[in-house]
Amino acid sequence: MATDDNDDLPQPFDAKKLEPAKKRQRSRSPSEAPRKQKRPGQRARIPDAQVASFRQRQEQREREAAEAAATRAVLAQRGINDVVREHYNAVPERGRDWRKTDSRIKGLRSLNNWVKSTIIQKFSPDEDHTPGAHEHGRDMAGAAHDLLVLDIGCGKGGDLGKWQQAPQRVGLYVGLDPADISIDQARDRYRSMGNRGGGGRGGRGGHRGRPPPRLFDGRFFIKDCFGESIEDIEIIRDVGYDLSPMGRSGFDIVSMMFCMHYAFENEQKARRMLENVSGALKKGGRFMGCIPNSNIIGERVIEFNKRMEAKAKTQSAPAKAEGTDASAGADAGASADADTDTTPTATTTAAPPKEDREEGEAEETAEWGNELYRVRFPGKTPADGIFRPPFGWKYNFYLHEAVEEVPEYVVPWEAFRALAEDYNLELQYHKRFADIWESEKDDHILGPLSERMGVRGRGRGDLLVTPEEMEVANFYVAFCFYKV
Repeated sequence: MATDDNDDLPQPFDAKKLEPAKKRQRSRSPSEAPRKQKRPGQRARIPDAQVASFRQRQEQREREAAEAAATRAVLAQRGINDVVREHYNAVPERGRDWRKTDSRIKGLRSLNNWVKSTIIQKFSPDEDHTPGAHEHGRDMAGAAHDLLVLDIGCGKGGDLGKWQQAPQRVGLYVGLDPADISIDQARDRYRSMGNRGGGGRGGRGGHRGRPPPRLFDGRFFIKDCFGESIEDIEIIRDVGYDLSPMGRSGFDIVSMMFCMHYAFENEQKARRMLENVSGALKKGGRFMGCIPNSNIIGERVIEFNKRMEAKAKTQSAPAKAEGTDASAGADAGASADADTDTTPTATTTAAPPKEDREEGEAEETAEWGNELYRVRFPGKTPADGIFRPPFGWKYNFYLHEAVEEVPEYVVPWEAFRALAEDYNLELQYHKRFADIWESEKDDHILGPLSERMGVRGRGRGDLLVTPEEMEVANFYVAFCFYKV
């Protein structure tokens, strides 16, 4: 039988004749009922108690977020007094031993306290006071009396010992401060002085060979002396509160150490402060204190603004150079086209570029300091360093161990002096801390006092204040006015 030779040859592949692949099906459960989902194992299940705990924590976080938002809203409406009050209430009272031994700024603390003692020693006595008269029983009838002292911004009572050792004996001390916890601590310090029999440090040679002086009568009140009148305090009315220049009653001394700058938030507070000072002082009374040095602040602000001006010029120079090159090229092309006067009829300059800052980055503002302190203005400052108007120039101040970025205000000295004259306060004394040290360090009383207070070593030894601490000290000036 004949065969076809082509049957033995490979045949062409025809994909159309292939059957589609059958889809594999999963085996079905023998049960017709729908398959139930597996419950999670014991490890995967969350106990109801834990779910409730999660829910409570979430609700707590939401409440805290809402409270924080409400707090921020309140803070935005609060005055500086609330911020300052809370800050000083929160500052711990570490004790004298810590301040003298472990504090990193113990030299600065000692110098500041010595300066305050110096002002008290120099200006608290009446003009007719005879040193030592009380001790030796030589008081002339009516020529001397116990001092009446009003301490505005008394804080924790750090100056109580200085007043106890004043040259003229203090009969009444009234301390006012807006911080309630500080007032409580001042009362505690006063009571502890009474338990020691009236002893204190920072006076004229101590009490060798004689008993310590009787402790003065101390009264303490919570009061915002920059936002309210102090006339409503009974003891102040009893002593005398009179705004007239001829008022004969009142306190001998009004002291305001390291706090008056808060009053310069606005003119109303500054005038209220001076009204309280003048109203509480008798004619011939003294208004003494320490405030930030506006001359130093002005000098630093001028330096900063000059630096920023030079920086802006440096940054704008390349842009101006590019504009000049382009203008020169255009002029050259024009001169080639026409043989005429090549002097351009008009010139243009490129606008100075903005500072090279990232989007959202804060603009640089005046700031200076060292490892112990820092001053930072949140906004623009006057190029000439003269603060006009003289109120509301806020800066943030930091001092190691003492002040944590608290807002303060510049007290432009000449504006303050002129304003004080409106309240019958005449300037008698105004000096930087460094100048006070140089002029008083060899005084026969204040020199030895500086040794006892740890400002320098014994026997007119070396100054125990570091250069960094002295830079901080020169941020302040001391002053004294007389009510005329």
